[in-house]
Amino acid sequence: MCVSSLSHLRDRDLRRILILAGSRLTMARPGTTRPLALWGNGGKSARRGTALARCLGAPCVYLEDSFLRSVLPGRAGAPVHGLTFDRQRPFYDSTGPSDLEDMLNTAPLSDTVRGKAIIDALIEADLSKYNTHDPTLPAPAGPYVLVIDQLRGDASIAGAGADAARFTEMLEAARADHPGKQIIVKGHPAATDARPGHFGSAFSDPVSPWTLIRGADAVYTVSSQMGFETILSGKRPQIFGTPFYAGWGLSDDRVPVPRRKRTLDRAQLALAVLGLYPIWYDPSRDRLCTVEEVMAALAARARAWRQDRAGYVAQGMRLWKRASMTAFHGDGPVRYVSGEQEALDLADRSGRPILSWASRTPPAIVDAARQRDMPLLRVEDGFLRSRGLGANLVPPLSLVHDRRGIYYDPTVPSDLEHLIARRAAIGSTARGRVLLHRLRASGLSKYNLDLPGYSPPDAHRRCILVIGQVRDDASVLLGQSGVIPDIEHLLLAARTANPDAHIVYKPHPDVEAGLRDGSIESEQANEIARRVDPVSVLAAAAEVWTLSSLMGFEALLRGKPVVCAGVPFYAGWGLTRDLASADHPAFARRTARPDLAALVEACLIDYPRYHDPVSNLPCPVETVLDRLEQETEAAHKPSLRLLAKLQGLLASQSWIWR
Repeated sequence: MCVSSLSHLRDRDLRRILILAGSRLTMARPGTTRPLALWGNGGKSARRGTALARCLGAPCVYLEDSFLRSVLPGRAGAPVHGLTFDRQRPFYDSTGPSDLEDMLNTAPLSDTVRGKAIIDALIEADLSKYNTHDPTLPAPAGPYVLVIDQLRGDASIAGAGADAARFTEMLEAARADHPGKQIIVKGHPAATDARPGHFGSAFSDPVSPWTLIRGADAVYTVSSQMGFETILSGKRPQIFGTPFYAGWGLSDDRVPVPRRKRTLDRAQLALAVLGLYPIWYDPSRDRLCTVEEVMAALAARARAWRQDRAGYVAQGMRLWKRASMTAFHGDGPVRYVSGEQEALDLADRSGRPILSWASRTPPAIVDAARQRDMPLLRVEDGFLRSRGLGANLVPPLSLVHDRRGIYYDPTVPSDLEHLIARRAAIGSTARGRVLLHRLRASGLSKYNLDLPGYSPPDAHRRCILVIGQVRDDASVLLGQSGVIPDIEHLLLAARTANPDAHIVYKPHPDVEAGLRDGSIESEQANEIARRVDPVSVLAAAAEVWTLSSLMGFEALLRGKPVVCAGVPFYAGWGLTRDLASADHPAFARRTARPDLAALVEACLIDYPRYHDPVSNLPCPVETVLDRLEQETEAAHKPSLRLLAKLQGLLASQSWIWR
């Protein structure tokens, strides 16, 4: 494929996507008959390219941004997540048929299950072409009619057979159709003084397009993509142009499109427009992918941008954590301070939220932030952390941020509790079920240490696994139920309940490495499984006993019965046998009953954030699983190993880490 503009050759994303799709870009030369790639057909460059193609006798291929492009508009929104590729004309040009129109007219489009799942995932992730909106903002007070503005001179307007006068006609029709009702004009997110819309004033609050559409009594558009999203949301837009989504029986069309004779449902429209027509690209994994993978990747990047763009005041972060914290929060500045009052004052002046490592968050700063109505986010490692121990200073691939509490503290509500209850209400998705299956197949866990596997000495004897923990770990101290106080008593309880079983005790890896306190000796255990792969021990167990260890969650993932003596985040939802009293305050809150896939989705998709160390981008959990499976995470640097030893020697000197 050749081009007529050097700017196309310099566009790294464009070149890479086309190379992966099997087309290498070169400059057009006399005598070439290779297809000439044009960006749309509305600009000067496209017109010059069309004229050159006629002179060369070469066919044209029309490229455009995909329907899910990026977080920010324009070049600031890089990386780009896909292209449309049409051999007839751009999809927005209704002067004749396009490849997309032919697909909508003739393709079977029978996989409506996938089409509906695409719609559901798109709306749940709150994604649009650009994603600078805030999903938490409410719709304007109603009732209202939504009129969608577009940029003056946009090629999609002329391509839909419309002009500036059509926007005036649309606004007048909205007023006539809904006399006395509030009219809200939605401006384009890329509108500027240099490139304005058609109306002098427009609603510019960063409310989600989906929220605006849901709250509207009617939606009017000429050719905006929001008209397509209106259809996907289940409403019929009033359309004053002939965009790609008009004419299929899903809209009220003021201008007919006689070529479009087929009646589609919205799942078929979504399947063709989003699932089949574009070329989708994953910049983290540098490969072509599906729209489902793009939605996951773009959701991760949009979430990071929305949460981080104002920056943070990070209080009391240890020195070795700061590089990874800065990388994780790369969309906004992170200011590191040591003192509590300094953090509160700086957050007050700057309006930035406070970040604090959960186990090191002083109660005084929690109380002060609450009194000042100041956002405070407690941060902890996620549940798929790394290939190597955090105590050895291996940087994390995942973090959790919690505004209510923290997942391991059952004494107060946490964001995770709310997410589990929400997921139980709406149900798990195909993505959650695939993730659960992949975790079981891959054998991945939190730390993924390179250790030998475990085999029980007697395959015919029932094996009970008792999980060790760090003695002074916050999850142990806060997660106690009052029934069983420590690991020694947990082993005794497991032995009493299973007198004939082979009881295996698995120490915590930080304890085995000599980095944390918690080693025990107990006559109740038949065997201590030291320095073996914990997943292989789980595989051998018929039942797992724990106070509050994350390994209890990993046992649940693998279908093992789990007995909880404490109150970990996964207890109390009906998936574990809980020894704590049913009237424990946490259990009183945990009344939802998620299935296992819903629990996994809340804990591993909805709650954590992930960072790809290869592309240095926010990413979905699936990318982190790829990295862990491929062992692409950097090995320990000698400097970090030395720092880990110093940490152990100087653990009592807390000032060294401030």
